[in-house]
Parts: sequence; structure tokens; C-alpha cells
Amino acid sequence: MAGHGAEQHPHGADRLCEAGDRVYSRAVRRGRVPRRDADPVPCLLELALLHPDPDDMDWLVPTSPQEVMTRLLRGMRDEVSASQRRVGSAVAAVEWYAGLGRQVRPAAPAAEGPAIRVLDGLARIQAAMDEATQACTAEVLTVQPGGIRREAELSEGLHRALALRGRGVRMRDLYTHVARHGQGLLTYLELMGDAVEARTLDEVIDRLILFDRTVAFIPANSDRTMALELRHPAIVAYLVTVFDRLWRLAIPLKAPLPDTGIEGISHREQSIAALLAEGHQDAVIAERLGISVRTCRAHIARLSETLGAASRTQLGVRIAQAGLDGPPSSAASPSLSVPDQGSRTAR
Repeated sequence: MAGHGAEQHPHGADRLCEAGDRVYSRAVRRGRVPRRDADPVPCLLELALLHPDPDDMDWLVPTSPQEVMTRLLRGMRDEVSASQRRVGSAVAAVEWYAGLGRQVRPAAPAAEGPAIRVLDGLARIQAAMDEATQACTAEVLTVQPGGIRREAELSEGLHRALALRGRGVRMRDLYTHVARHGQGLLTYLELMGDAVEARTLDEVIDRLILFDRTVAFIPANSDRTMALELRHPAIVAYLVTVFDRLWRLAIPLKAPLPDTGIEGISHREQSIAALLAEGHQDAVIAERLGISVRTCRAHIARLSETLGAASRTQLGVRIAQAGLDGPPSSAASPSLSVPDQGSRTAR
């Protein structure tokens, strides 16, 4: 759609095509328009003049004219000396749209933007992230779920991380324990030095990025091609609290994982045992711990062998008898004996 829109509508937000002008004007007057109305004018979505309504994805809501003006002027700042007439045209056009918007309701202040904004497409997500990075002055908090992070993923955000480090911004990153085994992450952290502090947990929440405790980004669909940009103070404060509580429970990346206190059972197998005790299937356990289903099943097989369980039902009983049906603690458990295993005792 992006390529098609560029060919059919070769213009910017300062000079809309006739069809785009009609649809955007209608959206500003009414507050929103059905998504189908924008099908003939993909330029409105590509230019971020319309975006999905968080309450109903079948509708599109207009970006406030003031916000459009702010974005236009920011992009023209470096070329203003050679583009005076273009700047004047953009301001005049936006002021006209703003007059339409005032007939319905006051627009939100341009500096703050909407409290919740849907970012549809990777290009818009990256642009919003770059803008938040540029404005950040003190702190970035991130939660990165999944297992070992691919080097391509780490490289994708490296330019933002280096820009933040250059301005003295502090970063705190939360990963799953599995991420400890990725060489790409270790190289990234070595490159960033003391600008980044990393900790790990058995499992974390879905991806979360917080800038200066004022703006947050979270996924809006399962394949992460849509995201929500959150600026509502109450929502952002809630997410900061969630992060801080997870951070206190997490283990510094450079510190070893705690011993389970039971010979032959690793920290990861203890985590799997606790999730098995809750009744989760192999695929769910694998996703929550950031490992493959195949790896998860291999751990379950070793766990069954260590505990002397001949079936899944018996494994559940053995897990409870060994005290593995709770979350792994940060310290070694008291001395325990593996049921019916004779010589296998706690270290």
C-alpha cells in the first residue's frame, strides 16, 4: 500500500490532494471516519494524518491540526532558509484545518499529543521511537521478552542507544534468564558500558519501552506490526510501577543464577516445574520462558528422570513432594531430598 500511495498521491501533509482534503476535513469536523473512507487516499495514513481509533479499529481518527503543524515545522527547520514559501503554505493550511476542529471540540495541546496513539506499521513505530529518543534526557526503561535476542534486533536499536548514551541518559533493561546465553547481548552491553544496567527474570511481561517516565510504547498486536504510544500520566505511572517491581525481583546479568538446592535440577528446570504444577502446556511454558518447545520438552524429560517420574501425572506428584511447585527463590532452598531417589539429596 505504501508504494501505491506514493505513486497516486505525490505530495506532503502541507498540500493534500483533492480527495485527501475531503476525507481529512470530514474527519476533523466529525472526530473520526470509517476506515473504508480512507481506502482511496492511502496518503492520509502514510502521512499520519489519520490513525486507527484505539476503541474501534474499523474507524480512523484525525491527528490534530496543531500536531501536524508541529511535525511539519520540525522537519523543515534545517531547510527553512530555502523554503520560506513552503513553511508559510503549511502554516496557512493547518490554521484552516484547525478552524474546522474548533467547531467540534478544543484540540489537545500540540506539545503533549494524544494520550493514546495507535502506530500502524513498522515505519510509523520507528519514527515515533526515534522522536521519543531525541526528546529523552534522563532515563529509558525497557522490558525485552523472548529468549536469545538476534544480533539483527540489537543492531536495529543500536543507533538510538548510542545517541542516548552520548547525552548521558541512563538505561535499565529487563530480559529473561535465557537471554544470558546470547553473545549478541553480551557484546551490546559491553559496547554500551555503564550506560546500561541489565537484569534477568525467569519470565517477563510483553515488550515495554519507557522514556523519561512520560511516554511508553507497548505492542498492539501479536506480530508487533502495530504499537500503542501512551502519554496518559496515570497509565505511564502504572507501567513504571510494574517495571520497578519486576526490577527489584530480577537478578543482575553479571550475577550467577541462584542454586536450586536440589542436586541435578537446574534453575531453568525449577522454573519449568513450577509452571507444570500450575497446569500449563509445553508450548505456553516455552513462550513464557523464552525457549523453544523442543528445548522445553528436553528439560521436562531430564526433570522426570531426576525425580524418578514415569508419567506426567507422577511428575506432578514428584514436583510437589520436592517443593518445586512454587516460583524459584533468589536464594537456595533448604536442604531437600528428591522423593524415592535415595542418594540424590540437596547440596
